[in-house]
Amino acid sequence: MSLERFYYNDFSSFLRGRFGCKVQKISIDAGFTCPNRDGSKGVGGCTFCNNQTFNPSYCRGAVSVEQQMREGISFFSHKYPQMRYLAYFQAYTNTYESLSVLRERYEYALTVDGCVGIVIGTRPDCMPDELLDYLQELSLRTFVLVEYGIESTNDATLLRVNRGHDYSVAVDAVCRTARRNIPVGAHIILGLPGETRAMLMQQAAQLSALPLTTLKLHQLQLIRGTQMAVEYESLPDDFHLFTLEEYVETVVDYVERLRPDIILERFTSSSPKELLIAPDWGLKNYEFVEIVKRRMRERDTWQGKYYSAVV
Repeated sequence: MSLERFYYNDFSSFLRGRFGCKVQKISIDAGFTCPNRDGSKGVGGCTFCNNQTFNPSYCRGAVSVEQQMREGISFFSHKYPQMRYLAYFQAYTNTYESLSVLRERYEYALTVDGCVGIVIGTRPDCMPDELLDYLQELSLRTFVLVEYGIESTNDATLLRVNRGHDYSVAVDAVCRTARRNIPVGAHIILGLPGETRAMLMQQAAQLSALPLTTLKLHQLQLIRGTQMAVEYESLPDDFHLFTLEEYVETVVDYVERLRPDIILERFTSSSPKELLIAPDWGLKNYEFVEIVKRRMRERDTWQGKYYSAVV
């Protein structure tokens, strides 16, 4: 294995291999909510969540799906005229509506020139079989990736952050999706309160046992306007916020234990300065990636180096 050629499976290379060109996700706010916001599961949402942290300026629910797509494409196309795009239904829970409404909004996005598929961000407790049946049919016509917010594999953590489901629900949703040959991703937050390094390394093994196509990681961030920020102010000793050096080592350790074929989309999240309480490392995502690669080279390591399949 040449470490100059391989540290981990990155998402941009996966997309270029699939489509033969550079592909950019365009974030969409389709006007949905979440079951732990509207009272069906709970109120207030997940304690860590403030959707303003990841919605770009063109992504706003008061504007149609098609217009958000066109504004997003306009934002990127001047730099990369040959780029193609994925409609990324990102804000809140993008399967939490009737099938007829979901079908309409997904397919509106696909009508925009340059759109080559959709990515659907959702919760694992909001994926009925009838919707999976439709997505299976849609995946025969275009690219479809379903991305589940799993956040943690530890049930005590999920309860603490007001997630509204346990890990078994995530396992079930991932497996039901993969059985339909739909690429499936997971989103995980590293450093949630109460989780130790040993727990995170075990988490890497647990996720590797699932039929995941992609995985997103990011550090715990404390964001203004969230319940977790209030908890931190009252009980700061309950939280361990990574230093940059600690987080780099944690990511490398984690990646070493992941199944080698999982595609890693990102390692960090960058929240707006006006919303971010901590940690603030002052780095762009691509700068963090270069630090991780350098550290992997120094440690003579790669994705899956210590992976062991569970029999």
